[in-house]
Amino acid sequence: MRKLFPALFSFLMLLPLAPVSGQQEPSPENSSAPSNPSSNAADFFEDKALIQGYTTKLLPAPKDLLLAMINDEGLYAYKKAAAVKVFREKFAPAMVSRERVIIEKVLLQQLQRSLIVPLQIEILHTLVIMDRFRYYEPMVPILVRKMDHYDAYVNELAYAALVSINTSEMSRPREARIVFNALRKIFFLSRKKLKTADTLDPKMRNKFELLRWAIKILGTEELKKLPLEVISLM
Repeated sequence: MRKLFPALFSFLMLLPLAPVSGQQEPSPENSSAPSNPSSNAADFFEDKALIQGYTTKLLPAPKDLLLAMINDEGLYAYKKAAAVKVFREKFAPAMVSRERVIIEKVLLQQLQRSLIVPLQIEILHTLVIMDRFRYYEPMVPILVRKMDHYDAYVNELAYAALVSINTSEMSRPREARIVFNALRKIFFLSRKKLKTADTLDPKMRNKFELLRWAIKILGTEELKKLPLEVISLM
């Protein structure tokens, strides 16, 4: 895969873990971090409500309108995220080959240009659904990393995308290996923090749910490849 798509891999390695943007529609590119921890909870509900509200309004929209919104550089990012979500759920699985290539190009351009993490996640999710063979390997590890984002809504959105992707088709050992390796890297990098980790924390709980899914497919021998701290928490 890396040999086939070197430019794509180079771009994906540079894809920022950008914070979720501000809340006012006229300023969609404002992506400053919250000023204090308590603001994160408020942001979670406001960001989630915004995208869900736009999604509900766009459900009746035809495919051409959704694609025009996705390709509109001036459109508020959360509206665009909702348009991508509705397009994925209504139209993405049924794309014919020629049309799919054009839409993939549009989505990749939007992914490259946007610093808005919920929009990034919706695009990553959609690309994998449209062409699983081509995009699972480069996109899914990015979604796994997004589960470590400071923003609770981003964590939830990334995990939901991974669950959707991994339950939409029959599980394959190759895909489980990709998820396992991405999690393994995260666990090794954070093993000092694992000693005091709270297994009830949503971030940690979601990681372990994903890890159990991968091990169920790959076999329990894979446990030997994980840090001891992970074994004790499981």
